[in-house]
Amino acid sequence: MSNDTKQNDSSTVSEFLADHPKMTGVLFTMLLLLTQAGAVAAGGGAYHGP
Repeated sequence: MSNDTKQNDSSTVSEFLADHPKMTGVLFTMLLLLTQAGAVAAGGGAYHGP
């Protein structure tokens, strides 16, 4: 993939989010939930004490 293609892809995403501002919040919420689910699936959120 050329550098020009990468810049074109990022500008396309930026343009899409500029045209649909509510999607910024939706994407942020989805990423937040996915990172929390990953921590729970890894068992990092549980304390296994004596």
